[in-house]
Amino acid sequence: MSRVIAGTTVGRWATFFGIAAIVVILDQVSKAWVVANFPLDEPVEVIGDLLRIWYIHNAGALFGLFQQQALLFGVISLVVIGVIVWLHAKMSGTGGWLATVGMGLLLGGAVGNMIDRFRFGYVVDFVDIGIGGWRFFTFNIADACIDIGIVILVVLAFVPAIGHRFGGSRGTAANASAVGVPSAAASPAAAGTGDGPGDGAGR
Repeated sequence: MSRVIAGTTVGRWATFFGIAAIVVILDQVSKAWVVANFPLDEPVEVIGDLLRIWYIHNAGALFGLFQQQALLFGVISLVVIGVIVWLHAKMSGTGGWLATVGMGLLLGGAVGNMIDRFRFGYVVDFVDIGIGGWRFFTFNIADACIDIGIVILVVLAFVPAIGHRFGGSRGTAANASAVGVPSAAASPAAAGTGDGPGDGAGR
């Protein structure tokens, strides 16, 4: 039986932190490469006008919102990171490995941008996508991973059966069994009480 920490198996914690570490490394290496090789605030075409590298300093939050508040968002990022770790402990039981992947992407993205905010007072963004004057917000690998993580968690929230296919439980009874706590159905003393397992923890 897998060892359990805070209601989540060691394997899932390792995967969670492993994904986050990979995201942080890719994010920081890509930013360092862009800073060293591209001029500030001058778009460079990669695939015509569709994809450009446009190195900018983002002093705001995600997608450049709330400019000149980078330090504040750096502090907020610390709180967000704690919440993500807590949510992983709560969600991975019902959301399975898919929830672990989503949360790992969120954690890595949050840490990657937080490092920039505390080091520079701004976040390095450089991916520019669009057609002509119709452009998406300039972003980086950390931002992209945060978006993907959010999409995964939204899908799990609306279609929980997907999480069940990736090792998620269907309720607290399965979660209790995973940590060695007998459920109502498995406990002779509780049999016949009419109490069923409650819903699994959600986001």
